[in-house]
Amino acid sequence: MRNDTLANKPVIINAAITGMVPTKEDTPHVPITIDEIAADVEAVAEAGAAIVHLHPRDEKGRPTCDPEIYRRLISAVRTRCPEIIICASCSGRIESDIDARGVALTFEGDLKPDLASLTCGSMNFPHQASVNAPQTIVELARRMKDRGIKPEVEVFEPGMVNYARYLIRKNLLDEPIYVNILLGNLGTSPATAASLSHMLNLLPEGAVWSGAGIGRYQLTVNALALAMGGHVRVGLEDNPYYDWGKRTPATNRMLVERVVRIAGELGRPSATPQQAREIIGLPTRRGTE
Repeated sequence: MRNDTLANKPVIINAAITGMVPTKEDTPHVPITIDEIAADVEAVAEAGAAIVHLHPRDEKGRPTCDPEIYRRLISAVRTRCPEIIICASCSGRIESDIDARGVALTFEGDLKPDLASLTCGSMNFPHQASVNAPQTIVELARRMKDRGIKPEVEVFEPGMVNYARYLIRKNLLDEPIYVNILLGNLGTSPATAASLSHMLNLLPEGAVWSGAGIGRYQLTVNALALAMGGHVRVGLEDNPYYDWGKRTPATNRMLVERVVRIAGELGRPSATPQQAREIIGLPTRRGTE
């Protein structure tokens, strides 16, 4: 039954379509090449996504910070989907050098991303650590602020929310902040309604938030976020399966379309890129007015 308190509240769908980990051996549908990623961006945009979270890969399918590959990727995405909001990853999962992690923050013109990821702490994934030292977080936040690129704040546990509030106090994050709450990773907060509620209670007033679930928990957290009035992050970066129990491979479009259907049952339409810009506090891109 539709919840009338949520009716007509647009939902921003953030599609994390590639990531740094999935390979073709893991799932044949993960886009790796620039052409594949750009085609998947077009597909998820048609399905209802307003934001795409991008990770470049090299010619062997490995994660890379090569500036030329990153530029070509963003250019291909802009060509296919000029209105889509682009979030450039600055992940530290395999790279510790700040200049390498923040290479996309130096791009100009149409290649300049609208958003850039900022993970507010270190953590353990099941087989790997992701190290985000305090000085690295502060420096990346400073560079984003200096370039007018809004951080996509990523938090995996309550301490990271607390650190985001610290960055606000230090005038390194402008409010309202845009936050992805990622639950279900083995080394961080579990994918439960209690975890999500606790983290929401810690967010600064006015924060715009999305719920993301790792692996088997993607659908659970997406559904919780939709029902609780938030937005969603979804995609093959976080989960390769449409049905985890049956190990049915998903495509990015399938995952976005499922979120759109669930949101529709709640009376929540998919936000257009322009609506998402207004909600998050991003300027309209020139040439797309």
